[in-house]
Amino acid sequence: MSSILRQRLEALGRRASAAFMIVFADGSEYRNRPEPPTFILRFRNRGAERRALLFGHVGMLDAYFAGTLDVDGDFNALFRIGMESGYDRQPNPLIRLRNHWHEWRHSNRTIARAKANARFHYGLGTDFYRLWLDDPLMMYTCAYWKDGTRTLEEAQRNKVEHVCRKIRLQPDETVIDIGCGFGGFLFHAVEHYAARATGLNTTTEQVDAVRDMVRARRLTDRISLREADFREVDRQYDKVVSIGVLEHAGRDQLRQVVQAHADFLKPGGLGMLHFIGHVGVRDTELYIRDYVFPGGWIPSLAEALTAMEASGLEVLDVENLRRHYALTLDVWAERFERRWPEIHAIDPRRFDERFRRIWRTYLISCAEMFRSPASSTCLFQVLFSKGNVSADGYPMSRAFLYSAGEAA
Repeated sequence: MSSILRQRLEALGRRASAAFMIVFADGSEYRNRPEPPTFILRFRNRGAERRALLFGHVGMLDAYFAGTLDVDGDFNALFRIGMESGYDRQPNPLIRLRNHWHEWRHSNRTIARAKANARFHYGLGTDFYRLWLDDPLMMYTCAYWKDGTRTLEEAQRNKVEHVCRKIRLQPDETVIDIGCGFGGFLFHAVEHYAARATGLNTTTEQVDAVRDMVRARRLTDRISLREADFREVDRQYDKVVSIGVLEHAGRDQLRQVVQAHADFLKPGGLGMLHFIGHVGVRDTELYIRDYVFPGGWIPSLAEALTAMEASGLEVLDVENLRRHYALTLDVWAERFERRWPEIHAIDPRRFDERFRRIWRTYLISCAEMFRSPASSTCLFQVLFSKGNVSADGYPMSRAFLYSAGEAA
């Protein structure tokens, strides 16, 4: 069995653009090149090798999370080489089977299951996220690195400003942020555009945190919070946004979440879908679903646009911010690594070594995924209207987005 695994890894080594080394459980070694390796993989036992043989790159990550496979050296290079060689895209019926099993166990068909899935990730606590997200918006979504941007804080302000401009937000207009996170968009919309904002969120911990922030900023007359699922539509708004929610609705809930955007929006209103999407239809990465985002599913851009058309929404603009997400994840990963001792100290039992391995893998591998020339995963901002927009309902060019006065 180990000889088969060795053959597969040697084939990867011949395609790789950088040197690496593998130490197998029996102590034998493999080097794909004579120069010093950028990283070293160390299999600690036969079980780790069996996982890698049966489940490919997912099995290797299973073993790494379990502590039976270690990685020394450049962690980014490990994922860069895996992606450029196609090792992460090799057909594997066992992975497909595990993906179907995950869907059966964690599907978001019910509101209760969707809430539990969301809390698994987003309910880790404000103290945890505050250590590595931007301050003060705490935006946990792709930032916007326009020319001259130097920090994550600037890039996240750019992003919420970009969204506000795209939907032409005006004073006293009502806007709902579906899946509002820690409220960064809500605060920007109120403080910079004098809008009346509502945040919808199913994660109890985040809703409580945002309510505290709203009270502290004395904005209770401008910002309201609803702890509810996106399917629980209660009224219509002048504008609708969701920033990083569509991919969490679930594989079989795409039409429902898009229809909810339409149902929340007044006729003639404008909205924005900001989401991770594939080019082409493919399965969502299994380890992300198993360890990070249970129930999550990344749709293709085409599937999302088809669902929007079926919901009576006109697509006005599509922007791909894939490269921006790589830069955002780079900063998150660096801050997570640097501040790990503080994260661990919050709750040593919850934030243990296994958690650290899972999360550094998630952040770094996603950065390399969005950077990779071989990637078909992107970050889309889709601007839409409810019904066909009138001649005077939206500018005839994008010039207004980049005019003087854009937030720094």
